[in-house]
Amino acid sequence: MAKKSFWVGLPMQMMYGLVLGVLAGCLVSTEFATTWLQPLGQLFIRLIRMVVVPLVIATLIAGAAGLGDASKIGSIAVKTILVFAITTAIAVTIGLIVANFMDPGVGLSLSVEGLQAKSATPPPLSKVLMEIVPINPMDAFAKGNMLQVIFFSIFFGFCVSVMGEPARMITDFFQKVGDVMIKMTNYVMLYAPIGVFGLISYTVSKHGLAVLLPLGKLILCAFVATVLFVIVTYLPLIKLIGMSVTRYIKGAFEPWLIAFTTCSSAAALAINLECSRQMGASKAIASFVIPLGNTINMNGTSIYMGVTAVFAAQVFGIDLTMSQQFQIVLMGVLAAVGTAGVPGAGLIMTTIVFTEVGIPLEAVALIAGVDRVLDMIRTSVNVLGDSLTALLVSKMEGSLGTEKLDPDTHI
Repeated sequence: MAKKSFWVGLPMQMMYGLVLGVLAGCLVSTEFATTWLQPLGQLFIRLIRMVVVPLVIATLIAGAAGLGDASKIGSIAVKTILVFAITTAIAVTIGLIVANFMDPGVGLSLSVEGLQAKSATPPPLSKVLMEIVPINPMDAFAKGNMLQVIFFSIFFGFCVSVMGEPARMITDFFQKVGDVMIKMTNYVMLYAPIGVFGLISYTVSKHGLAVLLPLGKLILCAFVATVLFVIVTYLPLIKLIGMSVTRYIKGAFEPWLIAFTTCSSAAALAINLECSRQMGASKAIASFVIPLGNTINMNGTSIYMGVTAVFAAQVFGIDLTMSQQFQIVLMGVLAAVGTAGVPGAGLIMTTIVFTEVGIPLEAVALIAGVDRVLDMIRTSVNVLGDSLTALLVSKMEGSLGTEKLDPDTHI
């Protein structure tokens, strides 16, 4: 079968949907967009969320079972968590440094009259850790509690791996289920350009381009911090993997674009898994790293927390010490662990952070006006971090580029 031209491929179709969505959003009323265009985007998000949980379960079980003995599973898990932790620490630092340098909230006289945001209470660390373990796995599957789904799936896959050859049939079963879910995702993605059009047109019609102007410095600050983080962290990792920047950008463009337009890391999960494998990540490692990173690897969110915390404190004239700023961001990232990869989740987490340090919650309502733009930036960075970690761990394990892809499930 002849390969599709670049200009008619799915990534470009989504770009066309993005551009047309911006134009449509500028032309139609908010009421029309809410009634007729927003449902197009909501349908896409629902379709994606429909396939995410069974995809994660199947790929994680098959991935953990396919890693071999317990020592290898432990080695890969340690390397994965270490990469997540280091990149998150760098993201936290860069977000704070850039925000303090650019002072996004200094000199702004924004009215917060009538703005309200619901308070949220940070859960104790012991409760966060305890709730990783599901009492009823089926309940976790039904509710889409991703940390519990991941814990059960990895534990199940580990036990299958320990049983060895007698359980080979179970490994093969979940590998095939994963392939089926990827095939299903491929069909769902055919609808992606329409979904992107609906999401973007509704966003533009509701907020308008004018809403960006008063908070333009905040958006610029988040953008600058993100670009700096990519240059300082991701580009060296690409070189360390032994891949050209051009090849990586081309390989990761599709999941990046999905995350950017939908503001949902869950929406990009399946495509990110496949694109990472196309770039050379082993199936077992990609199946382990990317679903896990989708839930706990929050580089973009870390930058966002740092920038918005400094912005909010400056708007209200609150002087935060550097230690307080680190406390804010680390607490926010911890709170974000296990949050569903859906639009707006990061904004919800800021209520926990701001409440804890006494920043008025009106600041959250203020940020909400441009949160969609900020969400695009942070979510797309989160997704890139997952694919890079899968490639880097594959490189560390000597399995980068050693597997042939199955053309039946290849996107």
